[in-house]
Amino acid sequence: MIQPHGSETLHPLFVYDVQRHHELQREAQGLPSVLLSSAAAANAVMLGAGYFNPLRGYMGAADALSVAERMHTTAGLFWPVPILNLTDEVTAIGGARRVALRDPNVEGRPVLAIQAIEAIETLTEEQLAFITRKLFRTEDPKHPGVATFRSLGRHCLSGPIEVLNFSYFQQDFPDTFRTAVEIRNEMQERGWRTVVAFQTRNPMHRAHEELCKMAREAVHADGVLIHMLLGQLKAGDIPAAVRDAAIRKMVEVYFPPNTVMITGYGFDMLYAGPREAVLHAVFRQNCGCSHLIVGRDHAGVGSFYGPFDAQQIFAEEVPKDALRIQIFGADNTAYSKKLNRVVMMRDAPDHGAEDFVQLSGTTVRELLAAGQQLPIEFARPEVAEILMRYYQLDQGQSEEGR
Repeated sequence: MIQPHGSETLHPLFVYDVQRHHELQREAQGLPSVLLSSAAAANAVMLGAGYFNPLRGYMGAADALSVAERMHTTAGLFWPVPILNLTDEVTAIGGARRVALRDPNVEGRPVLAIQAIEAIETLTEEQLAFITRKLFRTEDPKHPGVATFRSLGRHCLSGPIEVLNFSYFQQDFPDTFRTAVEIRNEMQERGWRTVVAFQTRNPMHRAHEELCKMAREAVHADGVLIHMLLGQLKAGDIPAAVRDAAIRKMVEVYFPPNTVMITGYGFDMLYAGPREAVLHAVFRQNCGCSHLIVGRDHAGVGSFYGPFDAQQIFAEEVPKDALRIQIFGADNTAYSKKLNRVVMMRDAPDHGAEDFVQLSGTTVRELLAAGQQLPIEFARPEVAEILMRYYQLDQGQSEEGR
C-alpha cells in the first residue's frame, strides 16, 4: 500500500493508550482552557485521526507564512494549507505551557485535546492578509472561506497536541466517520492496493457515479473510496446525514459489491479551491489511496476559481516528488442525449450544450422543493427521492418559521 505523506507509517495524534488517556483527562481539569473555533477543532480531529500526518500539532507564524507562500514548512515539509489554532482569547493562558482545548461544537464544551504551548504570536494585519490571499486567491469577504478565516482571531497558538476524542463525528456518524488508520486497515483487509478517492460535500448524482466508475476502470483500481466531508459547510449546502443516506442508496443499488468504501472525515470545508484540492490529495494519500479524482471546480465556490485551477496547481505548483498519490483529472461529466450514457464533455467534441442533460444547482433545488422528479438522466430515482424528502421538509420548516 502507498506510504503516508512524510513518514513510513501513520502517526495519529489521538491518545489510544488507556492509561495516558486517563492521565491527560485528569490533567485537563487543572489546566487553563481555550475554547477552540470550529476550524481549529476540525484541525485537531484531522490531526488525531492521522489525516494530517506527519504534523504534530498547530503551526506557528513562521510555518504558516512559509506554507502560505511556498507550500513548504520552514523545515522543508511539503504542506499546502496552514494548520492553525487562531484565537482572540489568550488572557486565561497566562504563562501556562499546557492548555486544555475545548470543543465548541459539543454540548458542555468537553476537552478535545491538550496542547503544549510553544509560542503565542500575534499575527499582523499584513500577515493575515498575505495568508488569506495565498490560501484563497482573494480577500473578498463574500468568499465563505475568507469570511471564516478572518473571523478566527489574530493570536496564533502553536505547539504539539494530544487528542482525546473526535468531537461529534463518531457519535453523529458512527457508520461513516473513519480515521485514516481505520481506512487503511479496512483496505488491507479487503486486499485493495490501487484505490481511487472521490471527494464530496454534495449528494452524488448520475455524473458523479459514472465518474467514479470511469476512474476505477481507467487506473485498474481495486476499489473506490467515497470520502465525504462531515463538518461545517456554508449556508444552503445539504446536511451530511442527508448526503450520507443518498450516497449509500446509490452505492447499494448501482455499484458492484466490494468495489466501494463509504466513509467520512471530520473537517470544516475551506472552499479554498486549488490549495484545498492539494490538501485533499495529502490526506487521501494518508488514507492509503493511490489516486484522487480532481474534477471541475474542485473545492471551489461561486466564481472565485477557474474551472480547472484545482487540476492546474498540481502541474504548475506542486513539485513532482512532493506526493506519491496520483491525480485523475476529470472534465465536467454529463448525460449525452446522443450517446444515451454519461460522458466527460471533453470526450464529446461533436456535442452542443443542447445535447447534454445538465441542471444548475438552483434548478435542482427548485424541482426538489416543488416535489418534481429530477430527470433520470441526471439523478437516480432512489437518490432523488431522498433529496426530495429533505427539501420538502426543509421548505415546510422554513414556512413554519415565517
